[in-house]
Amino acid sequence: MADGPAGAAPSEAVEGTIERIVFQNPQSHWTVARLHLDGSAQLVTVVGELPGVPCGTSLRASGHWIEDRRYGRQFHVASFTPLDPGTLEGLERYLGSGLVKGIGPTLAKRIVETFGLATLGALDEDPGRLAAVPGVGKRRAKRLARAWSDQRQTRQAMIFLQGHGLSPAFASRVLARYGPAAPAVVRENPYRLALEIWGIGFRIADRVAQSLGVGADHPERAAAGALHALAELTGQGHVLYPRERLAAEAGAKLEIAPEAIDAAIGRLAAVGHVALDEDPELGACVYPRELLEAERGAARRLLDLAARPVVPIVADPQLAFAAVEEAGLVRLAAAQKEALSAALTRKILIVTGGPGVGKTTLVRGLLQILERRGRVALLAAPTGRAAKRLAEATGQPAQTLHRLLEFNPKEGRFLRDRQRPLEADLIVVDETSMVDILLFHHLLQAVPDGAQILFVGDADQLPSVGPGAVLRDLIASSALPAVRLTEVFRQAAQSLIVQNAHRINEGQMPRWDDRDEGGDFFFVERDEPAAAAQAVCELVCQRIPERFGFDPVADVQVLAPMHRGEVGTVALNTALQAALNPIRAQTEGRAPRFRTGDKVMQLRNDYQREVFNGDIGRVRSTDPEDGSLSVDFEGREVRYGDADLDQLQLAYACSVHKAQGSEYPAVVLPLLTQHFPMLQRNLLYTAVTRGRKLVVVVGSRRALALAVKNERTRERFTGLARRLRAG
Repeated sequence: MADGPAGAAPSEAVEGTIERIVFQNPQSHWTVARLHLDGSAQLVTVVGELPGVPCGTSLRASGHWIEDRRYGRQFHVASFTPLDPGTLEGLERYLGSGLVKGIGPTLAKRIVETFGLATLGALDEDPGRLAAVPGVGKRRAKRLARAWSDQRQTRQAMIFLQGHGLSPAFASRVLARYGPAAPAVVRENPYRLALEIWGIGFRIADRVAQSLGVGADHPERAAAGALHALAELTGQGHVLYPRERLAAEAGAKLEIAPEAIDAAIGRLAAVGHVALDEDPELGACVYPRELLEAERGAARRLLDLAARPVVPIVADPQLAFAAVEEAGLVRLAAAQKEALSAALTRKILIVTGGPGVGKTTLVRGLLQILERRGRVALLAAPTGRAAKRLAEATGQPAQTLHRLLEFNPKEGRFLRDRQRPLEADLIVVDETSMVDILLFHHLLQAVPDGAQILFVGDADQLPSVGPGAVLRDLIASSALPAVRLTEVFRQAAQSLIVQNAHRINEGQMPRWDDRDEGGDFFFVERDEPAAAAQAVCELVCQRIPERFGFDPVADVQVLAPMHRGEVGTVALNTALQAALNPIRAQTEGRAPRFRTGDKVMQLRNDYQREVFNGDIGRVRSTDPEDGSLSVDFEGREVRYGDADLDQLQLAYACSVHKAQGSEYPAVVLPLLTQHFPMLQRNLLYTAVTRGRKLVVVVGSRRALALAVKNERTRERFTGLARRLRAG
């Protein structure tokens, strides 16, 4: 979490005494307070994370001044150091603020009358001396002494953590996890912070370690660096990684010998932090332990299910086809009938194909046959948007895989498993390309022995955001029956979006005609990044809404190949927020990173709130006092505290990877040579197939040609296909 708003002025320092707490969030410690500046009669407003700072506290704070349009001049605190009060009045207010449980204003006055200006020193040396205060007996004195000791430990811990480079927000998280023992934990192994505290990555933990004098070649640093490197690789989609490459790459980043990293990997495996395995082609490999267990478990369960006898849904598929067609429920082409016949008679089937080839029609026909037979089908997809599209397309209820498997956030597990399987004759999983290996493993554990499974997806799209390449591996293994639909139906073939998706997938340049008023695919040529970024904003804010009537926020989605650069998601989000949702009146309390009306995206799975990586919502309200906000996700309002805002990012523009499983009425795709590392055919194909009614590519012809020609995909190391082939 940033300590202050982007573009903030150089850091300044203030000293003074907290006169009044206007607001304080007990969870995030976000505080709005009035500070009496030392040597002045001036009262100023300070805002920021200020844990353990009650009225009467003297402090030295660093940060910067801002001019809030609603609340006036404020000092945003980046870090602070508490100072002991220097006056009798200050001591009374400090002790009587509720800081120490059991000490109110009246008792605080008696304590200060007893010990005078030496009050804090006396209590620190021997809090049992509280028994000398009139009206405090020995039993009460013991309780107060314990409370005093706990409070002072917490305060000293905050000073220690901030003194070694942690912001107040991160220091609060560390204290919440470890309590007063936090300094001892951090001194013993500062790299635990990267493993156990959300938001504190290896770089921050490494900075703390350096502040504590930990050497660059310390074994704990090598181990933490190896785990950090493996976590980054998992974030890129790898399930495993060759041990030798991991040691070399992590060693290069940490500037220590690969041999030291390799030794650290061995130690990590010995204590169960990572798992080791042998791959026939890659040799020795390193897995995060839970991913090895998931991959092994998924392969075993798939092979077990495939080996079980199947009770076909119908004895004669041809009669079933005729019945649904005669009823006018659905029309099926020959290839669809062949695939549907397999779905009715096979234990497990994979159906893949591009846009317009009739995957959804096939599923609709299958569901009609099941309904006529009185059989139960369950429909699911990885994301809320994908599940909603599946339900709309089939006319049947569909839900996310997490809801299907009844994830319990309090227990941190799925309630549907081998002991309590799903109750269905058929389970249909749409957008299977988006399913990562962990979720796939849990799904398979919940499939009943007697059920059939249909996996539907587009194998040519990008793989899942999470680790694994499940659909690709299922098909590549050849261990399970798979059908690829290729015939584009006439109605879909009239769309340039569909035509161009298939042309791109075949390595051909897309076609467009800017003179075609009724077209749905356009190319706006801009070779320079600045000009392309300007064109994207004009298209989203003016040209597309005026010509096609789309809402610029709800209907138009910018998809960018990269986050950085002038035409990356970060810069485009800043520009589009300013254009589509400008500041009219400052009501957000701190720098307006998010404003009411903003389109935002969830960045990680939050099982407590039931929002998941890639979910898009709209900010409905913000609280200027505590920095919190509420977001509407598909009609469900979710509240975020100030400390949780690092789970969100603006979503006027998002990466193509994050858009998987979603469709938008209109897509704008910037594509320039500065995106070279990501100019790949499957990325372009995925982006184009996200647009339902309109796709506009903005950029250079050269970049477009590079993407079309580059059929190499970013390598993902996975072992599922190998395990399925091995049986």
